[in-house]
This record gives sequence, structure tokens and C-alpha cells, in this order.
Amino acid sequence: MAAMAGRSHTWVRAQRRPKRALLLSSPIGLGHARRDVAVAQELRKLHPDLQIDWLAQHPVTRVLADAGEHVHPASAWLANESAHIEDESADHDLHAFQAIRRMDEILVNNFMVFNDVTDETYYDLVIGDEAWDVDYFLHENPELKRFAFAWMTDFVGWLPMPAGGDAEAALTADYNAEMLEQRSRYRRLRDRSIFVGNPDDVVDESFGPGLPGIREWTTANYDFAGYVTGFTPPSAEERAAARARAGFGPDDLLCVVTVGGSGVGDALLHRVMDAIPLARRMLPRLRFLVVAGPRIDPASLPRRRGTTVRGFVPDLYRTLAACDVAVVQGGLTTCMELAAAQRPFIYVPLENHFEQNLHVRHRLAQYGAGRCVRYAEASDPDLLAAAIVAEAAREVTYRPVETDGAARAAAMLAELI
Repeated sequence: MAAMAGRSHTWVRAQRRPKRALLLSSPIGLGHARRDVAVAQELRKLHPDLQIDWLAQHPVTRVLADAGEHVHPASAWLANESAHIEDESADHDLHAFQAIRRMDEILVNNFMVFNDVTDETYYDLVIGDEAWDVDYFLHENPELKRFAFAWMTDFVGWLPMPAGGDAEAALTADYNAEMLEQRSRYRRLRDRSIFVGNPDDVVDESFGPGLPGIREWTTANYDFAGYVTGFTPPSAEERAAARARAGFGPDDLLCVVTVGGSGVGDALLHRVMDAIPLARRMLPRLRFLVVAGPRIDPASLPRRRGTTVRGFVPDLYRTLAACDVAVVQGGLTTCMELAAAQRPFIYVPLENHFEQNLHVRHRLAQYGAGRCVRYAEASDPDLLAAAIVAEAAREVTYRPVETDGAARAAAMLAELI
């Protein structure tokens, strides 16, 4: 952080300082960025004079640029977490727990950047949306806390995948036990713990042998904001307008295919591309919009008749709400956007990804939303094509997704400023 060295500082009376917040949004995918922008917009309604800086990295910065948010210049010093996750993945397989275990150097670097930023500038509030580095190292070094600190997450508890066997079960339990010990010793460190969802969305599992139940502990230690979509489900007229903007007419059956903001979904996109000709043979009205996202080159995908391929699509939720069916990865945000819009969809969780296979799948079951297809099934073009056609014809009635989650989260945060 040599760029910050040698600067002079002018002392300003506390009452004269502008209200400032620093927002940290996990860069693993785009879901955190979308909901954090929605929360920030609601927070400004409660504190119009609040200045918000973002310590962020790609692909989050792409969302922030479109939203007109201010990215702190020290963000250039952050080590990229998405690139690490992509390096750990192969053929739609990401052992998420092990990948995070091997991310220590990145997390240490990024915490040091954060510490320099908060040492140089006074912030009234720091909001960490699954900013694992900051939460962990602040608990290890509580004397470094100089601000109100709010923690946000949409899942609690590391869970082992069957392929990891007894060794992984022991490791996840050990990680959970360390977190519980930190929280018990330094309860004052988090001024607010916010769960993005409702108590029933928390898995009814144990942290490990001799440890409490995850739902029981989370209910006692978190405030619940409800899910944060950041939008109100569109009307029929708004859906028609979104379809027209995307280049599709009322007689088209539109299937949107997207794999989120990281590059780990490349293999799934190719599998869907293999199934498109078969699906269109079964249902000729089907047209496909394939969204590669900000970290996959659209030119790397094969061309298919009746298919439009795009890279990053701002406000993708509008396009998802306008589709007749979707095929997505098992990320929570995209799946919940489809659930909120009452759209039929297929989701294909990354193999060995504990959050997508256990936490996300549990939550979607609470809403009765989506059809889970394992990657092995998606590898068969005939099976995947048949599933797409079947879902396109299905009428869905999911449990409604709340629309006030961002406002509820912002109200909890506003009390800390």
C-alpha cells in the first residue's frame, strides 16, 4: 500500500465529519453486488447525506459502474477471488469448501488492504456482505475495529460434501467450531448480523458433533431481513417490453441461459448449446438467449440457429422475468430472481459445491421453486432438451418472494450510523 504512504492528514472534529460507510461485497458471482446496491439505495433514503465507498473487485465493479457507485481507488490492490475460484473449478465441478481453504494468501492480502483503508479514512459503518477475510481477521484482532461493523450473509455453516468423507466432515466441523468460539468471545465485534432470508431458509443441520444446530443458533444470533431481490416483480406489460428490448416477440418461447458472474459455468453453457438443436426440433417456437456473463468470452461458444449469445447484460433480472423458461447454474441470486418472477427454470448446481447443493437447494424447496438437474444428466443432450421443453410448458405457483428485503436490511443498518 505504498500509494497511501506519505499523505498528510488534517484532523476534523467528529461532528463535522461527513457520514461515511464502506461497503464490501463478495466478488464470487454477481448476486452479492446486486443485492448490496439495492440495500445501499435504500440506506441513502434513510440517510441522504451518507457517502458510500465500495472496496470491490471484478466482476462486482462492473455492476457498480452501471449503478453509478463510487469504488475506492485502493480496490486496485485487492487480489482477485473470482480468478482463484475459476482456477479451482473444472468441468462444472467446484469443491467450494476446499477452494476457500486454499485462499488464505488472497484473504490476508485483501484484509491488509481493508485495514489500510479504514486506518486512513474514518468510516461510521463498515458493511461486509460475506467479506470472510474482514470478519475473520477482525475477530482475531478486535483492537483493529474503529467503526460500527455489520455482517450480512445468505447462509450459515460450512457443510461437508459426501465425496469429502470423514476428513471433510471433521474439517467443516472444526471451521464451524472456530466461528462459534469467535462469536462467543467477541460478541461486541459485530454490531449487527443480518441474514438475507427468513428462519426457515436456514438449513436444519448441525454445525458438527457436539455443536449446536445451525438453524437454532442462527435464529438466536441473527436478525432476518427477508430475501433481497432489489426489484418488484414486473407486470405483464413490463415483461412484454423487456422481451421486445431483447429482440423477442410475443409468439416466441424464450429460454434464457445464464451461469452467473464467474467463469465456472463455461462447461454448462457448452452442454446447453449441445441440447439446443434437439430442444428446437421438439418445440420449434423455442428461441434461446445465452448470457455468458462478464468473465466468459461469448466468441468462445458455438453458434446455434435460433440462439442469441451475449456477454454481460445489465439488470439481467428484467430479462429473466421476461423469459418462458430458464436454464441456470445453482447460484442463489439468479434462482431467487426467477422464483420472484414466477418463471419455470432448471438449475444445475456445481458438483461438490456445498452451498449450491445444500443451502441453496434447501431454500428453493421452501419456495417450491425450480427443477434441480444434476450435471451428469445435463451432459446428456437428449435428457436436457426434454427437460427444457417440459419446463417451458409448466405452470408454476411458487411461494411469493418478499419485495421489501432491501428496505428491511437498510433500516437495520441505518441504526448504526
